[in-house]
Amino acid sequence: MPPDPTRSAPAPFDAVLFDMDGTLVDTEGLWWEATADVAAGLGRELGPSDLPHVLGRTVHDTACHLAPDDVARVSDRLTDSFADRIRKGVRVVPGARELLRALTASAVPTALVSASPRSIVELVLPSLGHRFEVVVAAEDTARGKPYPDPYLEAARLLETDPRRCVALEDSPTGVAAATTAGCDVLVVSVEVGLPALTDVIRRKGRS
Repeated sequence: MPPDPTRSAPAPFDAVLFDMDGTLVDTEGLWWEATADVAAGLGRELGPSDLPHVLGRTVHDTACHLAPDDVARVSDRLTDSFADRIRKGVRVVPGARELLRALTASAVPTALVSASPRSIVELVLPSLGHRFEVVVAAEDTARGKPYPDPYLEAARLLETDPRRCVALEDSPTGVAAATTAGCDVLVVSVEVGLPALTDVIRRKGRS
């Protein structure tokens, strides 16, 4: 029997794993602003050398960088400062909703793998209008990005091999985490936006 042309070929992966900040929503700038505000209260001014300790990192990691002797209090201040900015609204990255809808229509499982605490994730999720099968937040693994633990946990919860997953990331920290976990990584940016599902399939099919 000839193949049915109306049926699409199965995707060459089991799931798509998404970073949140800077990948699905344009919040990296808000996180930097929140961190700079807290740092100023500590008598510090952020500069380029602070970037690796802020962007893509967990609240705990950034607090350790800013005030290693007062991590708990500074973590709370960072989370509150970031949340205040999130509540004013976030911009969804172009192509994000379209890609998420296409994955739902194709019955491809998705996971959100964020370095943000769950309280921040829950503030952002309504803007995406998508139900992720799995959500891994900062509190869910002992080590955050750039360690592979968050991506390994997402694959475990999805009951799949991370090597059968595509991860979308924007920061070097996140890319390192997903790559070390064994995922095929697509690097995205808020300026360019997210690719269409056909482009994700084409990229994975070549890997």
